[in-house]
Amino acid sequence: MEDVFYPQNNGDISSSITQSWTEQAIECYSIKCDCKQCSLKNGHYSFKCQMPKVIDILINAIGHPQQAI
Repeated sequence: MEDVFYPQNNGDISSSITQSWTEQAIECYSIKCDCKQCSLKNGHYSFKCQMPKVIDILINAIGHPQQAI
């Protein structure tokens, strides 16, 4: 069983990733945060994905992305 690492930031999301829609954020948005379809899943990262939280922040702060992948 793989260990899953949770961020060491008390669940806070860095403001640097919630300022604009990145390519990864747009991908996540376009697949409706379905991790099974995510391009990062093949990297076998051992961290808890925070992207769904980032997507919610981006939508509330600056709206939906202008384009989807």
